[in-house]
Amino acid sequence: MQIAQDSVALIDYTLTNDAGDVIDSSKGGEPLAYLHGHSNIIPGLENALVGKVVGDSLKVSVEPAEGYGELNPELLETVPRNLFQGVDNIEVGMQFQAQTAQGMQVITVKAVDGEEVTVDGNHPLAGQTLHFDVTVTEVRAASAEELEHGHVHGAGGHHH
Repeated sequence: MQIAQDSVALIDYTLTNDAGDVIDSSKGGEPLAYLHGHSNIIPGLENALVGKVVGDSLKVSVEPAEGYGELNPELLETVPRNLFQGVDNIEVGMQFQAQTAQGMQVITVKAVDGEEVTVDGNHPLAGQTLHFDVTVTEVRAASAEELEHGHVHGAGGHHH
């Protein structure tokens, strides 16, 4: 069976940046399971997997526009330190969940200057070209429940 709209695919992958640093990998864990055509993974990787079958291996480079987007300077903001109630030691690199106009979002601390904290609402991988080394380990038809929910259930997927 080929990977196509509404199929469930399981992939082993290693994700690296332009410098070759490993950012994420399924090695040593379960393969990533996703429902194809339902925006469960970034568009550039999903598009590259169309038509692949079990055992296929590929290397895919995904530009920011097809990954997590370009860096948006409007998502950098300096806020008062007192917004971080209950956090005694704010450090560069810390990440927090924040309620924004776009819903819950991860923000990353970029700078701490006295009573001001600069935070970045961009996805941590925004602006980066992403390099995937992928092997397809399983392809199957999605169940009616998976299609209704828009994600995979069971091994490597979502658990209710």
